[in-house]
Amino acid sequence: MHIYPIPAFKDNYIWVIHNEHDAVVVDPGIAFPVIEYLRLKKLQLNAILITHHHHDHTGGNAELLKSFNVPVYGPCNESIAAVTHPMSEGDEIILQKISLNLKVLDIPGHTQGHIAYYGSKPTNIVFCGDTLFSCGCGRIFEGSPRQMYESLQKLSHLPGDTLIYCTHEYTLSNIRFARVVDPQNLRLMELESTAQELRHQNIPTIPTTLSVEKTVNPFLRCDQHEIIYSAQRHAAKPLPNPLSVFTALREWKNNF
Repeated sequence: MHIYPIPAFKDNYIWVIHNEHDAVVVDPGIAFPVIEYLRLKKLQLNAILITHHHHDHTGGNAELLKSFNVPVYGPCNESIAAVTHPMSEGDEIILQKISLNLKVLDIPGHTQGHIAYYGSKPTNIVFCGDTLFSCGCGRIFEGSPRQMYESLQKLSHLPGDTLIYCTHEYTLSNIRFARVVDPQNLRLMELESTAQELRHQNIPTIPTTLSVEKTVNPFLRCDQHEIIYSAQRHAAKPLPNPLSVFTALREWKNNF
């Protein structure tokens, strides 16, 4: 099984999961590069997976459906015209043609109905849209800080070797913020060097792994001394619990 990132717009990735013959696409914000890739690799599209309703994740649906009569899986709590199979926490998608089963997780915050798709065979993978990024997390547009914090906590309980397939190339900008929050973190410095080299070669920094994120991502470390200290200093007030630390960090990042 291959998972290929198709660059789109300024910094999106559209993920194509495929074997030699069949494919599934995740969050196709635009159709043309997906169709071109499928033609180049001589692949048959079998399904579309949507994590949330934003146009840069759904804009290619209508055009793809003109060429391929396939099911469209998406969040049941959001209005997405093309979705034929509304999904929520605990639902399972069996993608027989590519030998992949995915479980649905509810991860609201960025939007009210945002979902993720988690698979454990042959390797642990999660397609988490705009919730968890490499060294960062999504903005809170529709949900609450509590929802986003709890969604990140849910993702953080997946196995450490889980590959995180988010949908934006935000890694270097996220690292710049994380370095301010956690300036003595040697692993963060190493990640920055690695990410810079990858981007110089126009190679994606995604996927990352959950185990790496737990050492460098401040939004997953809101109970750790270094992060609490920085957040309290920036907020200029005591932050009594991890949720308050997360909320202060997210507000800080919004204006960074």
